Amino acid sequence: MGLDREWNHLEFTRHEIPAAHRPLEEELSFYNAVKEGNLIYVAENCIRQVFLQSEGMGLLSDNSLQNIRYHFVVTAAMITRYCIDGGMEAEKAYCLSDFYIQKMDKCQSRDEIADLHQSMCYDFTGKMQLLQRHNIFSKHIVRCIDYIYSNIHSRITLKDLAGYLDLSECYLSKLFLEEVGISIHEYIREKKMEKAKNLLKYSDYYIADIANYLSYSSQSHFTQIFEKEVGLSPKKYRDKYYRKSWSGGTDPY
Repeated sequence: MGLDREWNHLEFTRHEIPAAHRPLEEELSFYNAVKEGNLIYVAENCIRQVFLQSEGMGLLSDNSLQNIRYHFVVTAAMITRYCIDGGMEAEKAYCLSDFYIQKMDKCQSRDEIADLHQSMCYDFTGKMQLLQRHNIFSKHIVRCIDYIYSNIHSRITLKDLAGYLDLSECYLSKLFLEEVGISIHEYIREKKMEKAKNLLKYSDYYIADIANYLSYSSQSHFTQIFEKEVGLSPKKYRDKYYRKSWSGGTDPY
């Protein structure tokens, strides 16, 4: 049967097959979220495991593993082009896409591919988030924010930042406040709390481990700061927002 005849046959029998594709707006919203560096939207999409949901997933292969491989490549290609349109250097975006597709090629299961898909989406989104900051602040503040972002798990001091940027502590403190609107100390605390909230919502790490990861002196100190900033203790926050489907079978407390 020639290609034209095969296609005509498919079109004729298509009414027998349930609708197999998600609304275009849903896909475009996801790609735009990556482009805009909207990590919260992307994380929620990944938590719901939309990528693995058969409902709405086009049938690109009768083999389920091969089908998910093809969809991974499609996602990588779309994200790459959206990010380039959003300002990411083209060669960097293409190389990142190639890297993840090559990694995917070695995966042996749907779950492995889904995990890699999540890592890829987070990676592109995080890079776009940083890129957005580059467009707003001066070079010194961009480097300062990048340092904080890369070392959020460490204890970061004004002295560390000033030394890294080769600026006086007084000048850096004043410049940061002028451009960002809050002090460096407040900004670091805010970013640590954002990281803590994501870990409480999207992982099953013990609260003590999260406190240690973010370089708080103790779990009680972390709990005190978290409750003051968020209005809930870490345990109550996790009880309210934790994604039960992500539980790895351990008690995350």
